[in-house]
Amino acid sequence: MNHPRPHSPSFSRRAALAGLTGAALAGTTAFGASASASASAGSSRRAVRFATFNASLNRGTQGALVTDLSTPDNQQARNVAETIQRVDPDVLLINEFDYDADGTAVRLFLRNYLAVGQNGAKPVRFPYRFTAPVNTGVASGVDLDGRNGAVTTPGSDAYGQDAFGYGWFPGQYGMAVLSKYPIDVRAARTFQHFLWKDMPGNVMPARYYSAEATAILRLSSKSHWDLPIRLGHGSSSTVHFLVSHPTPPTFDGAEDRNGRRNHDEIRLWADYIGGRRRGAYLYDDRGVRGGLRGGARFVIAGDLNADPFDGDSYDNAVRQLLDHSAVREPAVPPASRGGVEASRLQGGANVSHVGNPAYDTADFGDTAPGNLRVDHVIPSRGLIPVGNGVFWPTSDDPLYRLVGNGTVVPTSDHRMVWQDVRLG
Repeated sequence: MNHPRPHSPSFSRRAALAGLTGAALAGTTAFGASASASASAGSSRRAVRFATFNASLNRGTQGALVTDLSTPDNQQARNVAETIQRVDPDVLLINEFDYDADGTAVRLFLRNYLAVGQNGAKPVRFPYRFTAPVNTGVASGVDLDGRNGAVTTPGSDAYGQDAFGYGWFPGQYGMAVLSKYPIDVRAARTFQHFLWKDMPGNVMPARYYSAEATAILRLSSKSHWDLPIRLGHGSSSTVHFLVSHPTPPTFDGAEDRNGRRNHDEIRLWADYIGGRRRGAYLYDDRGVRGGLRGGARFVIAGDLNADPFDGDSYDNAVRQLLDHSAVREPAVPPASRGGVEASRLQGGANVSHVGNPAYDTADFGDTAPGNLRVDHVIPSRGLIPVGNGVFWPTSDDPLYRLVGNGTVVPTSDHRMVWQDVRLG
């Protein structure tokens, strides 16, 4: 979540609330009156649907998610599964899915929840999956926050503050990718261990971290993954799914250490897709150097914890991607009517926002930071963006029970975001 910081407005949020009715939300761009109907009506299914969903399938203790998914009766997990079934993505990133080394939680979720039709939705099957270790909850062995010495026993906030990424135990707030298309696992690249100090021109806060902390602090608060997805035969049909979950740019002090880290976590992808020279400094967990080869197709996805206009981002962090020359943004970003309704009904902090509420993807209520556009699916040049949307039904839709009113949170405080693309 984020706290508000003023940005230069591109247009009035109040005007958007008053005037947004049809054009921006019509047809394939977003969910209409019926979220269930619009989810499958976005575009020809010859297109491939990439999606991201911060599903809040994180738990407070290690192993608790496996316990919850061991039976088909966990209501929140059922809601997550139904949301996925209604949108029916082809390639999906799930953020905040606790990691376990043998992949038990992912297998249980696929078998006990996604393979079972929820409330009349059709089961969905993903033959391919990927999960890997993340930095959240991994002890650094160093007093990163400079408050109480290095805390190395899991299970507390103090431990989380000294972990490489905030978490009470290793793997909390992890990630998983599910796909209907083959994932080239051998060619996958992960950047869990890349050190923040090794990014040239990084914005690490001066004098906040000790020399010992600076020497070992990893950039990624979870991890960064490049997963080649094979949509057909040959390299020309491969799309690189670039996924991550940067730290929220808040929960810190005047040094803005989390805001700065969020900025540089996003910058990693901007440099990775920026050409041979720009990405030359990067090294992955196998020691392979460099960024994505020129001309490769990609989709960047994740809860990036960064809104282009509102919230507490450092230096408009997500614009590093949205304005990137290698990106091909759709004419209209993924949108919903539910976001507009929520912003209007909740009021409060939302009234002062300058971003269009139709593009919001997270419901943080009427207090700071308000609702924000923090979940992104960003296609590259070489891909043709077609249908897209945010799964945020309005209160008169039968599927509203899956999103709630901002106070009651039946599934997650984030919404699934999807973008259909065709190979160009």
